[in-house]
Amino acid sequence: MKRDDTLSARLMRILVPVAAGILFLLLWEAFVTIREIPRFVLPAPSVIFESLVQNFGSLMGSLWVTLRVTIAAFLLAVVGGVGLAILFSQSRHVEMALFPYAIVLQVTPVVSIAPLILIWVGYDNVEFALLILAWIVAFFPILSNTTLGLRSADHNLRDLFRLYGASRWQVLTELQLPSALPYMLAGLKISGGLALIGAVVAEFVAGSGSGNGLAWRIVEAGNRLDIPRMFAALFLLSALGIAIFFGLSLLENRLLRRWHESAVRRES
Repeated sequence: MKRDDTLSARLMRILVPVAAGILFLLLWEAFVTIREIPRFVLPAPSVIFESLVQNFGSLMGSLWVTLRVTIAAFLLAVVGGVGLAILFSQSRHVEMALFPYAIVLQVTPVVSIAPLILIWVGYDNVEFALLILAWIVAFFPILSNTTLGLRSADHNLRDLFRLYGASRWQVLTELQLPSALPYMLAGLKISGGLALIGAVVAEFVAGSGSGNGLAWRIVEAGNRLDIPRMFAALFLLSALGIAIFFGLSLLENRLLRRWHESAVRRES
């Protein structure tokens, strides 16, 4: 009986958002049709879908460019953020020396440094510039959350490890990293979306014709008043962001569901 209830709850969590989305699209279609709103002001969902089908090849190619930059920036942020957080957890002096500069990266607007990055790497390496800018946006949440997680390991357990003569490596790998995993995964979920935002914003500010990602397709469609195509590109961006979030949520659930309270409760 409990298994059936759990399955029903999972189906409801899937069906309710889908039903709400379908209802929203139907209301949108009806509103545009009844009010006879021009398609260059607000296209109906059916018109957007038609544009998506007509421009599927170019939009999917641009989606791949954006996805490639997003994944690369995200992976670099994971490696750099987790590695630096481990270094911070091992040396308070290193943390005091470097953490303020990590904050500088976080609070510096991408739009203000994008032209400088483009000059440094050259306009022949625009994708590399986009990667750097997306990495800057995605880096800090992983660093901050992982550092907090490593610092939040139970001090009583840490004293017990020392009492039994555990090395710093053993304390790190067998106590601190497992304790920090929920914090780290929370940082990954934030960083995944920010990497996508960083890639899109970076391409917007990179300039006309400097990229082939979805951001440039949106700018191009807007300049031509091809609003249905613009909405189609926005739909793909939203779908990509949702896919990234749910993919990382699935990873979080798989890693935590057998032992961490936040995931165990969802299984009950």
